[in-house]
Amino acid sequence: MNNRRFLPASKIALAAALALGGTQAFAQTATEAELARKLDQLAAELAAVKAQLAQIQAQRNAAAADAPKPATTAAAPAAAPVAAAAAAAPVEPATVLTSYGELNYNRPNKASQNAQADVRRFVLGYQHRFDKKTKVVTELEVEHAVASAEDPGEVEVEQAYVEHEFQPGLAVRAGLFLIPSGLLNENHEPTAFYGVERNFVETAIIPSTWREGGVQLVANLDNGLTVQGGLSTSFDLTKWDATSTEGTESPLGAIHQEMALAKARDLAVFGAVNWRGIPGLLLGGSLFTGGATHGQAAASARVTLWDAHVRWNPGRWDLAAVYARGSISNTAALNTPLVGSATLIPKSFDGWYAQAAYRLWSSGDYVLSPFARLERFNTARSFAELGPGLTPSALPTEQVVTLGANFQLTPGIVVKADVQRFRENSDNNRLNLGLGWSF
Repeated sequence: MNNRRFLPASKIALAAALALGGTQAFAQTATEAELARKLDQLAAELAAVKAQLAQIQAQRNAAAADAPKPATTAAAPAAAPVAAAAAAAPVEPATVLTSYGELNYNRPNKASQNAQADVRRFVLGYQHRFDKKTKVVTELEVEHAVASAEDPGEVEVEQAYVEHEFQPGLAVRAGLFLIPSGLLNENHEPTAFYGVERNFVETAIIPSTWREGGVQLVANLDNGLTVQGGLSTSFDLTKWDATSTEGTESPLGAIHQEMALAKARDLAVFGAVNWRGIPGLLLGGSLFTGGATHGQAAASARVTLWDAHVRWNPGRWDLAAVYARGSISNTAALNTPLVGSATLIPKSFDGWYAQAAYRLWSSGDYVLSPFARLERFNTARSFAELGPGLTPSALPTEQVVTLGANFQLTPGIVVKADVQRFRENSDNNRLNLGLGWSF
């Protein structure tokens, strides 16, 4: 006998996030203005729900007062229609639709004939809550607008996992999920990062958006610590194409499996720790290590990747830095049959960036935030020794300076512009423009 309306799952999740200090995505991407707006919005919604409940209760009391008094205690059966009406009362949907997308324009300074416009990615997702402890999270992504045998686009499942909360602050995820690494991999929506393109350290060294299939535990502790860890699929070095430059662009991006008929003889373990004990500060790090040959190569090898990251929001500033380093073991045995090819497997690769953004101007929902980013990365820092004249030289370390601005049109929609300068390969110098959304 309850005619109450319930808050939708998304609002319950937001309230819980505010009470506990926020989930990782919320803590890393929300500005002070966004936080204040969401608090005000939530307060207004709660007030509206309370008013509805009071109105419903008043109507029930009035109906009860007007109803004829029963002569005997046989009134209990009369409650059945009321219970039926309560059961039939509409309930807010438990399914929430999500989306994000990016439309980008890139114009090389020295080759304007190669300028291009692209629907970089379009993602649709949903979250469905089966009960207060269990939900499913999915995302389907289309890259470059059209996917076919003749077109460059791809269609891929970016996430597909079930999460169950055993108790407040402790949950398990099973399925296809993003690996908690760096600042961007789990929080890669265009409204969550500065610049038109994702930074090179978290694309070339940490292969965004990197996902694996497996089981993961997530613990949010009262002291502001979030601990994640689990068992997952790993990389596949048998996919390495020594005739292609793909491995030079991103060693791990060239051998990730994305759980598409993924080889799973060799598994990996991973863990991440993030601390938010001081308002506006995030400190964290991650580690991933797993076999990568699955018994199908001349020698076994292990891929290991770790990172350390920090993000700090003092006042109007948004400061961030990431260092990531990867290594592949036993590459000498794997590279020996490939000697003479264009791209051998590196022994190590690494990179770092430092970034500063400043909320220069805001009016209502409009927010203008200029930023600057310096990054240095090397996708082949070293190679295993193959013998005199056979061991490739390490690649030069690329340095990229990015200057630009994000303009928030309204929460969830961002317009971006930046220029990028490359030290080693100045032919890549370019102007970038972008439009993105996320909800």
